[in-house]
Amino acid sequence: MPLLDKFSSFLEERKQLLSVKPDIFGTKIEKMYSATEASIDGHKVLLAGTNNYLGLTFNKECLDAAHKAIDEEGTGTTGSRMANGNYSSHRELEKDLADLYHCNHCIVFSTGYQANLGTISGLAGTGDVLLIDAHCHASIYDGCKLSGAEIIRFRHNDPDDLSKRLNRLGDRAKSSLVIVEGIYSMLGDTAPLKEFVECKKQHNSYLMIDEAHSLGVLGDTGQGLVEVADVGKDVDFITGTFSKSLGSIGGYCASNHSQLDAIRYMSRPYIFTASPSPSNIASARAALVLLKEGKHLRENLWKQSNRLYAHLQNLGFKLGPEPGPVIAAQLETPEEALHIWTTLLKKGLYVNLIFPPASPQNMPLLRISISAAHDDKQMDFICNVFTELMNEK
Repeated sequence: MPLLDKFSSFLEERKQLLSVKPDIFGTKIEKMYSATEASIDGHKVLLAGTNNYLGLTFNKECLDAAHKAIDEEGTGTTGSRMANGNYSSHRELEKDLADLYHCNHCIVFSTGYQANLGTISGLAGTGDVLLIDAHCHASIYDGCKLSGAEIIRFRHNDPDDLSKRLNRLGDRAKSSLVIVEGIYSMLGDTAPLKEFVECKKQHNSYLMIDEAHSLGVLGDTGQGLVEVADVGKDVDFITGTFSKSLGSIGGYCASNHSQLDAIRYMSRPYIFTASPSPSNIASARAALVLLKEGKHLRENLWKQSNRLYAHLQNLGFKLGPEPGPVIAAQLETPEEALHIWTTLLKKGLYVNLIFPPASPQNMPLLRISISAAHDDKQMDFICNVFTELMNEK
């Protein structure tokens, strides 16, 4: 087959969707007004699809820290951590994150995607085994592929299925890494982490959790699911991102295993990528302080999340299994999903529209993410828009 011919069927299938304005696969944010408001297609809209869980993207402390870093350190490092891109601020943020998790070691990566890519491919290799939850993020799948290790997928949030697969490995379980997530980005459900910890202990395996969507959201100090489940000492590796609750860009892996530092010399995504810009690091450090002290932010986030989840449930939407800052409404067809998404946007509400294969169970999703910056008046608006939508059906 000629190189480009494989795109023909894909483009044909997407032709109708791609003709919709604004572009659903790359909605243009024309102007940002605040953490929760923007202009799209010439109209002011309320944002409920940003992953800005703590609403810190316009926080003054974060902005001031970013401005100061640009003035003092420039716009970028122009080098990898292995070359000239290893600034004091990178090391300081690594210490901040290690302290958050009561760990001895931490590595900062340029993105959350690369944190998973670099950590997994650095930890595992030929002869090792990676067991991953079926709903894991693409960055986890890609990290597994890059590693060259054997990949085994187990049923979503099913410790029994994981245990069966580890049993089949026998002694090879000692060379295995189990990977789960804190909050899953599509349906918003949490992992049964205590059960997974017991499973990995029973089989002498290792356990990694991606807290990308649970950092800042769960726990008294915002650590994530490891704090709620009180298993921080039993999880071997914790990865996460700055691009959600911290309102920046970058990623990390924290661990009490001293071998983590060896990844700096073995992980290609770490070695061959320019390090995060000083402004991103500075704003992330400022946000991390607010995250740890942000009990009031988490309280409002969960108040608004629980309210919207209950409201959508009462309207008859088929939702993910539990309330949280990620609320997913499962729909039957792409056409229905597209109609609802465009109708919501016309009414002044932006949410995410997700199609398979990115969405699980081969069903399109309306994916709504709540922010601590959403106030009661804005939540009234969101609820009213969905009520109007259902009344018009």
